[in-house]
Parts: sequence; structure tokens; C-alpha cells
Amino acid sequence: MLRLKDLHVSYGSVRALRGVNLDLERGEIVTLIGANGAGKSTTLNTIIGLVRPSGGSIEYNGKPIGGKPTHGIVADKISLVPEARRIFLNLTVRENLEIGAFLNKDNAKIETLKGEVFTLFPRLKERQGQIGGTLSGGEQQMLAIARALMQEPDLLLLDEPSLGLAPNLVQEIFAKIKDINSRGTSILLVEQNAFQALKIAHRGYVLVNGEIVLSGKGADLAADPAVQKAYLGK
Repeated sequence: MLRLKDLHVSYGSVRALRGVNLDLERGEIVTLIGANGAGKSTTLNTIIGLVRPSGGSIEYNGKPIGGKPTHGIVADKISLVPEARRIFLNLTVRENLEIGAFLNKDNAKIETLKGEVFTLFPRLKERQGQIGGTLSGGEQQMLAIARALMQEPDLLLLDEPSLGLAPNLVQEIFAKIKDINSRGTSILLVEQNAFQALKIAHRGYVLVNGEIVLSGKGADLAADPAVQKAYLGK
């Protein structure tokens, strides 16, 4: 479904990604773990077209998308939930969701999609008239995910969904991610909470200084002594 081949990204003289190879098959949750500055967010931003690669290729459903404009990639049914949520703080929950469906001109379909995300996130239904900036951190994260789902993605890119959340909300967000995947959406998950990410992922990759140094099944990586020492606090 998604294939990164020898992907390179540079910011001026700084090489952020150095020959990254990554595959994601339809129906999978694949996680990308690593320390701050390893290149995890750069990987997602390059896939979605916010950053242009300096080398290598990105294929989606067998077609190249590297260098394609972001709106075209979104139209291909890839959605990004960015780090720090980045919802529209001055708009209501309902308005945020409607902006998420900007490519859909069918009002009846938009209402159907809203009903689906309200089923997934009942708290958002209760707060649909509330201004986004007045929501709690956990509710804002739910809204960011729900807004991305309004684009009906086949592939959902998640950048640090648990960042800054209380432990009980972290558990809830990861349960929702599994639920979304069970409904047929493939997921590429970037996450510093390596324990939770590997727990729900089918497969994972470890990124260090812009390079993939380990890959394998989520359970196998979680059991790897080097991963445990570096990322799981064991």
C-alpha cells in the first residue's frame, strides 16, 4: 500500500532522513519509534507532501506520490493528524469537522461522516457546538483524529497522538486507534510512547538519526533487549 524506498530529506545542510526504507500493507498498524530529532515527523510530513524529498521515492498503491502537492495526496485518501493537534481553536467542534471534509461536496455524506465520528468519539457529539480552544487536551486530540477521519482516509498518519495526555487518556486514545484500524483504515503511527505503540502495532521500525536501524513485528521489537533499554526503560 505504502512504500518508501531509499528516502532522503535535507533541511539545508542538515540531513534529516538518510535512505529510509519502509513498507506498510493494507490493514496494518505500523509504528515508527525513535528519540526526539530522529526524523519521525519528517517522515510523515514528507509522505503527506509538506516536505519535499531530496532523494528516493514514495509509492502509494503502486503509484509515485513523492513531490505531489498535499491537497492531491489528501485526495488520494491519505490523512495526517499532526503533532500538537493543530485544530482550529477559534472554531466549534462541528466547524472543525466540516473543514476536515472540505473535499466532499455531498452534504448528506458529510452528515453521515459526522455521525460516524460521533459514534467513535461520543464526547465530541456532546461538545459539537463548543469552541475548540476550550476543549481539554484529550478532547482536542480526539477532535484532531476525527477531523482527519472526515476525509475518509484509507491511510491515516498519526504524529505523537499521546503527547501531553494523562495516562488514562493515553489508554483511551490507543484503544480508539485500534478501533479505527479494525474498521478498515491502515495506520502509520509515530509515537514516543514506544511501549503502547508496539503493543498495538502489527510491525514497527526504529529510526535513529534519520536511518532505520531495526524493524520487525511489534511484539518482537518490544522483546528486543536493545529496544527495551533505549525506549522501554528496561
